[in-house]
Amino acid sequence: MRDPRLEKLAELLVHYCADVQPNDAVRIRSWPQAAPLVLAVYRETLRAGGFPWLRLSLDGCDEAFYQEASDQQLDEIPAILDFEAHHIQGAITIGAQTNLRELSGIDPKRIARRQKSMEPLWAPFSIPRESGGVKWVGVEYPTNALAQEAGMSLSVYEDFLFGACLPDLENPVGHWQKVHDEQEELKRFLDTVNILQYEGPQVDLTVCVKDRIWINCDGLSNMPDGEIFTAPHEDSSEGWIFFDYPSSYYGKPVEGVRLEFHQGVVTSFSARRGEENLKAGLETDEGARCLGELSFGTNFGIQVGTRNTLFDEKIGGTIHLALGEAYPESGGENKSALHWDLISEMKNGSRVLADGKLIYENGHFCL
Repeated sequence: MRDPRLEKLAELLVHYCADVQPNDAVRIRSWPQAAPLVLAVYRETLRAGGFPWLRLSLDGCDEAFYQEASDQQLDEIPAILDFEAHHIQGAITIGAQTNLRELSGIDPKRIARRQKSMEPLWAPFSIPRESGGVKWVGVEYPTNALAQEAGMSLSVYEDFLFGACLPDLENPVGHWQKVHDEQEELKRFLDTVNILQYEGPQVDLTVCVKDRIWINCDGLSNMPDGEIFTAPHEDSSEGWIFFDYPSSYYGKPVEGVRLEFHQGVVTSFSARRGEENLKAGLETDEGARCLGELSFGTNFGIQVGTRNTLFDEKIGGTIHLALGEAYPESGGENKSALHWDLISEMKNGSRVLADGKLIYENGHFCL
């Protein structure tokens, strides 16, 4: 029997997140394991008047590419991929991995090299959708691999995932529109701030965000969502921060990361696990040692870590900082092939000052 939550999620992805309009060419990218949701999204795209373009991958393809690709294949973009990126109006990516360590045996330098060469394909996705950019969204489909990584059974993980995306099953669009309205008030205030100071047992960091634009993440590009982010001035980060949530670098575990910044650049780093992977990420390129993003997680419907950044970076009462590429819509100028989100708990007595005034304490705004 078909899970009715799949139909509701497909409607949310097509009509709210990707905002599919008649004649939109919409790329649907996924894996065969997600076939029930892929088919539901495909049908809903047709009902909306769009033209679905299905792109399915197979487990092992990414590993095979990095094992076999020549230098030319790593560095060049096939013309058909460039054409696709510049001729679609929407993109819905449904993650459904069954092996989260598929690339753990690959030299990180080959991955970074490929990411660098693919940068031109990301350009249409970085343009604001209201200015004609691609309307894109990413979502996960529950698999055993994701459930195991989260320490859950598959059925419990399914309930967790659907519950995070569809808190109001009867009116999911209305729920996310309400999230937009509530976060828009925070955005308007944060847009006026010059200096942020993060203080607590795991952080002592100062950044400048003067004239930068805060982005209200309300489900249009990630599902689930719930964050407000911007890009700090590239030379402004001073201090240190410890990230207690586990992360990974292309499938390679990294935990207990501590970073120190001076004049915006990482000057010292350590990790309790996977320090060599952290080092590889920082060596991606010059921009990888600078911050491209800082964010407040605002989704209090997600309170458990799953080792999946799509969910963990939204956890209410956390912050996350991203090494590398800044999103242009936030006013950030840092360039890198890397964009690596690292998450830190704030419900531990931590606080944030805005231009010297307390605005955030123990994981909550106190404006």
